[in-house]
Amino acid sequence: MFVDYHVHTEFSDDSVYPMEEVVKDAIRMDMDEICFTDHVDYGIKVDWDSGKEIKYRDGEPMANVDYPAYVERIGMLREKYRNQITLKMGLEFGMQTHTISRFEALYDRYPFDFIILSVHQVEDKEFWNQDFQRGRTQKEYNERYYEELLHLVKGYQHYSVLGHMDLIVRYDEMGVYPFPYVKPYVEEILKEVIRNGKGIEVNTSSHRYGLKDVTPSREILKLYRELGGRIITLGSDSHKHEHLGAYMKETTEALKSLGFQSFCTYDKMRPVFHEL
Repeated sequence: MFVDYHVHTEFSDDSVYPMEEVVKDAIRMDMDEICFTDHVDYGIKVDWDSGKEIKYRDGEPMANVDYPAYVERIGMLREKYRNQITLKMGLEFGMQTHTISRFEALYDRYPFDFIILSVHQVEDKEFWNQDFQRGRTQKEYNERYYEELLHLVKGYQHYSVLGHMDLIVRYDEMGVYPFPYVKPYVEEILKEVIRNGKGIEVNTSSHRYGLKDVTPSREILKLYRELGGRIITLGSDSHKHEHLGAYMKETTEALKSLGFQSFCTYDKMRPVFHEL
């Protein structure tokens, strides 16, 4: 089964990939199913109907998904292409502990199939531009990242999987921080995830970012399996045509080599297991 469960479109502030073109591309690639997971990042972005000024970065609005239009578009495309591909509706919640209540309210508004819980910023400071890392030692920003993630999985339950769980690695200009130093945090996070019936994603963008390991790392994936974790989703984190469905075969083989036998799709927030 060929799926992609981390897909961005023009509804995300960092993509201009038209949603219908995503669907057409997925059909041409003989995909069976995709899930749209456009960005919501309360704290650094505003909703279109918030009444607040929308700022622009590189010509694109620093705004969250236009939710009514998003839901309507997915519904239209589901109907139009119903005999060719399965389309699921999700979002990527870029969460922080001080934004939990806003995500609770958003989750209650729409019938989602799937939610990715990600941490893209802490204390409203983003990773990609080094705002979060600046002024901290490598130890401090790595530990603070995992502390935030732990608070979130303990304080929020309306999600399906953790997205790119060790995302901080992608933006760590000091190199990869040794896993043994953060293992206590990671283990506690994973135990909480498993206890609550949630999962983690394997994000194939590690290949296009030139990382030396998969995302999350093999150490995290091995620990997850040893702790009894079974729920795994596969996502490209696509923002462009060339990202869609990329490196799925390589990722599947990596998971098999680590002892995993299945992956999941989702329907109405419930995991559906498939053989790798």
